[in-house]
Amino acid sequence: MARLPRFSPASLPALVLQRGNNRQPVFLGTDDYLHYLDCLRMAAREHDLAIHAYALRPNHVHLVATPRHADSLSLTMQAVGRRYARYFNRVEDRTGTLWDGRFRSAVFDPIAWMLPAMQYVEGNAVRAGEVMSADGDRWSSYRHHAGIEASPFVSDHSAYWALGNTPFERQSNYRAVTAEGLSSMTLATLRSHAHSGWPLGDAAFLAQLERQGGRRVQPLPKGRPAGRSAMDRESEPDMV
Repeated sequence: MARLPRFSPASLPALVLQRGNNRQPVFLGTDDYLHYLDCLRMAAREHDLAIHAYALRPNHVHLVATPRHADSLSLTMQAVGRRYARYFNRVEDRTGTLWDGRFRSAVFDPIAWMLPAMQYVEGNAVRAGEVMSADGDRWSSYRHHAGIEASPFVSDHSAYWALGNTPFERQSNYRAVTAEGLSSMTLATLRSHAHSGWPLGDAAFLAQLERQGGRRVQPLPKGRPAGRSAMDRESEPDMV
């Protein structure tokens, strides 16, 4: 089935998912996590991608990032994927594919969804039962936003800056927001869009995206009319 080109408008944030092939582990130790972060830092700087949040899990990576150019996200993730795969294969004396095809990405409305997207990403290890609380996760950006330790390549979004007038106030309020948690509906919505790749926002936001991109940005209603052409069916994207 033909896939439409990735939809990644400049200056709009995206929720990104990169998984190991067959969900196999891609991080086996501290050095692996550190090397991936170094690859990400260098590639994001080279290709003008602002990283707002990240979480590295044993078999996948989640990011919240804003591309400054239409190709910033793709170029960054391609560079990270190649560089880290070469390192991992060399260290583990292995060959073959490390990543599960193309990374997935879903554009979203930052006004409504930036803070929830950050919480979704940074709470990954807690939901998986790998740590008791987000501040115990060494491999996410939560510790940066909570004021525990600074991450030099995290670019704080304006939604985070709006939490307070001083670093202490922002960090304190972010800890409080995180402690409140996400509702089951919000969590399910973010998870669905992270995996499907369909843009996330209200009707006005999606309509604006369609005008901007000249393409459909929502899945078709279930029960498509019988007369829909074969060409339309073949153009159905998986949006990954």
